[in-house]
Amino acid sequence: MKNTIGNSVTLTLFGESHGPAIGAVLDGIAPGIKVDEGFIAAQLARRRPCSPTDTPRVEKDEFSILSGVYEGFTTGQPLAIVIPNENVRSTDYEKGIARPSHADFTAHAKFHGFEDPRGGGHFSGRVTAAIVAAGAICRQALEAKGISLATHILSCAGVRDEDLAGCDPDELGGKISTVNAKSFPVILDIEAEVSAGILKAREQQDSIGGTIQTAVCGVPAGVGEPWFDSLEGMIAHAVFAIGGIKGVEFGKGFAMDGLRGSQVNDSLRIRDGKVVTATNNNGGINGGISNGMPIVFNMAVKPTPSIARTQQSVDFLQGKEVELNLKGRHDPAIIRRICPVVSSLTAVVLCDALALRYGTDWLAAR
Repeated sequence: MKNTIGNSVTLTLFGESHGPAIGAVLDGIAPGIKVDEGFIAAQLARRRPCSPTDTPRVEKDEFSILSGVYEGFTTGQPLAIVIPNENVRSTDYEKGIARPSHADFTAHAKFHGFEDPRGGGHFSGRVTAAIVAAGAICRQALEAKGISLATHILSCAGVRDEDLAGCDPDELGGKISTVNAKSFPVILDIEAEVSAGILKAREQQDSIGGTIQTAVCGVPAGVGEPWFDSLEGMIAHAVFAIGGIKGVEFGKGFAMDGLRGSQVNDSLRIRDGKVVTATNNNGGINGGISNGMPIVFNMAVKPTPSIARTQQSVDFLQGKEVELNLKGRHDPAIIRRICPVVSSLTAVVLCDALALRYGTDWLAAR
């Protein structure tokens, strides 16, 4: 089972949804990076349920850093973070009954019945809290190097936010700050409309998906390791590990279908002695390598598979078809809470890519 991602800077996840704790080990991170535990707590709070559009399961996320930090700075040794699970209700889950679009059956097929079925076990979105905690440290390292990022809801419930793909690079930093200052990650004043659409799905015993968008400012040109560790490939590899992500596109992505090169090519210019592009249709990456423009990519977020409606399924232990009426506490949409997870995982990937390019200590260099 591959629970580790990265080459130079690596992230390893452990724990299950209803086990005693979840956690992460961040290894290869440079010594001397400032660790602000208040910032980690704030990022965990952004992921935590806080409204009727979220699951009723609320965890305190009172994390402990067990190693790798001394007197507020990374030591360069493996950094281990543990987050206890406290608000569990395992009786809601029955082994052998596959929840549609969950990993219940596939986990059974792979692990021969020894998997933990409670709340989805290691496949649960609960485990993403550990990603956010570890990713917060990587985000602090990036911000100290002038690299900022944010993930916002681009579209949900028929409502659309501002598209950052065409944003003026000089204005993008402000947009990123706007998103990061809000608990509901949008730029325009659309929170009420999106929330109403999510609540309507809940009232109809259903769920809803959408599209999120990540934008990154400040990554220098030349980062990425073609062919198979291209920057696009590394990012896509990471975000596809999140169960709710079912599609990724960079820049214009699939909107290039039917267009011509003359319409989507990014013309080159010289501005203040630097090479820039007049547009950013390729999302800041050419040939798998950053070109110095903002990195922008969109992700399709599927509707939460756990819904209150009766569904057709199987009992794979008994070998029979069944009707399933789910119990448990579930989000009618995960789109708000998945945004800090994507930002955190993107930060881990960027730290890894930058360490491969410039060396491990570059992340802490003043």
